[in-house]
Amino acid sequence: MIDSHCHVDSDQFDADREAVIARAVAAGVTTILAIGTGEGPPHLDAGIALAEAHPCFLATVGVHPHNAERVQPETYSQLEALAAHPKCVGIGEIGLDYHYNFSPREVQQEVFQRQLELAKKLRLPIVLHTREAWADTIKILKQHWDFTLGGIVHCFSEGLEEAKEAVELNFHLGLAGVLTYPKADRLREAASFVPLDRILVETDAPYLAPAPFRGKRNEPAHVIETAKRLGALRGVTLEEIDELTTANFRRVFPAKLEQLA
Repeated sequence: MIDSHCHVDSDQFDADREAVIARAVAAGVTTILAIGTGEGPPHLDAGIALAEAHPCFLATVGVHPHNAERVQPETYSQLEALAAHPKCVGIGEIGLDYHYNFSPREVQQEVFQRQLELAKKLRLPIVLHTREAWADTIKILKQHWDFTLGGIVHCFSEGLEEAKEAVELNFHLGLAGVLTYPKADRLREAASFVPLDRILVETDAPYLAPAPFRGKRNEPAHVIETAKRLGALRGVTLEEIDELTTANFRRVFPAKLEQLA
């Protein structure tokens, strides 16, 4: 099983990080993608540090939309240097968040565009964060992105029409613990119809713990619960979900994974 999105660098894991990683491995989670947004610029190597310390980790680098206002001119050269690391497989999470608006929308859009241009230059896939900003996210992607490079819509929480649009634009959908929540019928409808070769599972740990852990700190081992719910929705076994999502993950990040093989 692969947890395709988590933040194990979070201070919520400071007391027991090694135990959390050990539990994930014991549960059968063989690969964990550490999202390298960290605390925001200039601290953007959080994912790289985990990937260097643990064989099961891969990493991304990027500026989260919450931290867009902290970007400096040198941030982009820093990202480019970090992205050269052999275990850095993509740029992310990047995008737009209009729910919290921790950074002004126009600043988020500018930083998103600049990071798309960087990912194109480096020929790396992206990990998208989009919350209450679907239309603007798609508009900017169509203006600034090379869709042949692909990527993941992290914590996909939209409906069937948006899922179809994402797949048509060559994205995979990352399904998190939200899939297990009672009120997530719209998401489950989308997850029931999206082609199985376009689905990944993730935790977004320490956030969005799936049932039966909802309300508690999430961790990579819990990705199994989301995979179980996805299997029930699609009428396939947990083992089949494991095989499918692992193969899908490898298709999203082929270049760096081939180098690491």
